[in-house]
Amino acid sequence: MEQLSITDFKRLLDHALTQIKVRENEFSQLDAVIGDGDHGTAIVTAFSAAVKSAEKGTEFKAMLNDMGFAIMLETSGSTSTLLGAFFLGMSDGASGTELDASGVKAMFASGLANVQKQTQAKPGDKTMMDALVPAVEAMQADQSQNIKELMQAGADAAKKGAEATVAMKANFGRARNYGERSIGYADSGATSWSCMFAAFADAL
Repeated sequence: MEQLSITDFKRLLDHALTQIKVRENEFSQLDAVIGDGDHGTAIVTAFSAAVKSAEKGTEFKAMLNDMGFAIMLETSGSTSTLLGAFFLGMSDGASGTELDASGVKAMFASGLANVQKQTQAKPGDKTMMDALVPAVEAMQADQSQNIKELMQAGADAAKKGAEATVAMKANFGRARNYGERSIGYADSGATSWSCMFAAFADAL
């Protein structure tokens, strides 16, 4: 796949929402261990707002911008702030109605850069950044012109990153109050973002 169209991207979003809904309880149960147990609900609500907003999109920049704002207007909390920031950032790095591999890389890199302005969390802190950062870095490092291969590289790295959070101690949010007790469970945010990247690759 050499080009990603607006229609293709909407398909990725729809598939990601479906997969996130399927695993909603799992995300909330993970969050209940060291958080307030609402991550599943929060990510479904935020992603639903993004997908609904995207329906009327006709080109990348405006559509992604509207998606980011739709999330932030619909919900509050760290999940919506970071997911909203991701799509708003993507909007800065994308334009037109079709993206080639380098355009897709630029869009995701721009999304990550904007999330990094919103949080001090880094890989190793047991947050969604453990999935997002490796995913975007793997996409940047991949030399393929095939967008399906790029997305698969991102999905594989996100999955590894999320799995690695099991052995980590939480350093951010409410979870950090649990100290050593936060070890032994995957981070809910890293797991849900990994699910999103897996769905994107799968949809292609």
